[in-house]
Amino acid sequence: MISPEDRFRRVYSANFEAMLAYAMRRVEQAEDASDIVAETFLVAWRRSRDLPPDDEVTLWLYGVARRVLANHHRGGARRERLGERLRHRITSLIAVDPGHDVPQRLAVRAALARLPEADREVLMLTVWEGLQPREVAEVVGLSAGAVRTRLSRARARLRELVGDDPGGGGHVLDVLTATVPKEGR
Repeated sequence: MISPEDRFRRVYSANFEAMLAYAMRRVEQAEDASDIVAETFLVAWRRSRDLPPDDEVTLWLYGVARRVLANHHRGGARRERLGERLRHRITSLIAVDPGHDVPQRLAVRAALARLPEADREVLMLTVWEGLQPREVAEVVGLSAGAVRTRLSRARARLRELVGDDPGGGGHVLDVLTATVPKEGR
């Protein structure tokens, strides 16, 4: 008697090309076709002990591939709708921000780019994402004390790079250098 693994290998080698051709004719990107085939044979592998008889297995694989394709197309439609919502949201946020391209904002972005990556991440998570140092510590894998030290160093370095001119009308600078409320230790 042939083992389920050996039978699966035989079914795979006998049907791979047919499944790939089937998928290729039904998707826009070749990479998607290979994903469809991989998922189809994953289902077959998981159910290798329950595969239908040899004369029915190819049709069964077509049925599996058909369902995998349907899931793929539904997922693509969901991703497209999500992408459209995100594009709309981003567009509306940019349109709302009157200081989108002001020189101060560009100066802050340039200064942020000059900070070391670790300091920049701690600063952005704290100021832009509104996380407390203990929360930032969890995200980046440091102690809360190390985060506080990096945050202090990053703020000081950013002030050096941008300048600390309170009369310089850029609302972005105030946001970036705002103090974070004390948290319970």
